Parts: sequence; structure tokens; C-alpha cells
Amino acid sequence: MILILAGVAGSGKTTVGLLLARSLHWRFEDADSLHPEANVAKMHAGIPLTDEDRAPWLRAVADFMDAQIAAGQSCVLACSALKRASRDLLLSGRPAATMVFLQVGRDVLDRRLAARQGHFFPRGLLASQLETLEPPQPDERVQTVLPEGGPAQTSAKIVTLLLPGPGGAPRPDAT
Repeated sequence: MILILAGVAGSGKTTVGLLLARSLHWRFEDADSLHPEANVAKMHAGIPLTDEDRAPWLRAVADFMDAQIAAGQSCVLACSALKRASRDLLLSGRPAATMVFLQVGRDVLDRRLAARQGHFFPRGLLASQLETLEPPQPDERVQTVLPEGGPAQTSAKIVTLLLPGPGGAPRPDAT
């Protein structure tokens, strides 16, 4: 299974994703590491990415997913997937993939980004991400989770949502 944690910058994708990967004994990958250098430089300079900028990155993310699936490896993947087209591209033809969208309010996002250090994504780009965001719709194969408590509680909530049984088998409706 590939579990994609989606959401805007500051939603907790990496923090919660690392906790999930540890608890499930799965690999963790942050899709930020798959961005072309030009994208990283652009964001670091405070310039929002365009759909054209995102296209090679999304192909790299899809290729990574396909390699994990082909190898029979489960993985937690943090990836913004802000637009429906991005989510569709990542999930289409990949029944072994499921997506959880972390829905966090703007005040919390802003506070988290203000406190974050050492990341190439500056706080000033939050507005552009929120403008780009197309929230998941009921007809998408995406579960929306409202983080509650700290990251450990959110991680536990996701595990219960997707893997409630003692054997850790995915629920049929969780994909």
C-alpha cells in the first residue's frame, strides 16, 4: 500500500507521515525531495510554482510510487497534491494507493510555517498554496482528516481509519 498524506504546507504531512511510517514499519518519502532543483530554487525565492513547474515533479512522484508498488513495498508518501488533477494522476490506475488529505485552518498553518526553520518553502507562499488548493470532493478517492491533538493523535486516527483490524489489512472502503 502507498499511503499519500496530502495537504498544504504546514498541514503536518511530514511530521505525521514519519510517525505513521514508524508505527507501520513502512518507508517514508517526502515528495519535496523529488522536486527538480529549479522548483526548489523558485520556491526558496518566494515564487509560486505553476502547473508547468509541477508536471515533472508529479511524474517523478508517480514513478516513485510505481517503483514501490512493483517492488511490493508499502510506503507513506508526503505530497501536497493541492489540485484534483494532481490527486487523480497519483491515484489513477494505482489501486494499491490511498490518499489522506490533512485539512488544517489557515491560522494554524501560518503559525506552523512561522515556527519552521531550515525548509526551502517560505511562509510567504502559503497564500499561493491556499489559492491553488482545490479541496477534495466527495467523489474523489481521498479521505479528509481534521488533525486533532498532536501529531501522534492524528497518526493514530489515520491508522484507525485505514487499518483498523489487528492484522493491519486495509479496510475495503479506505482506498
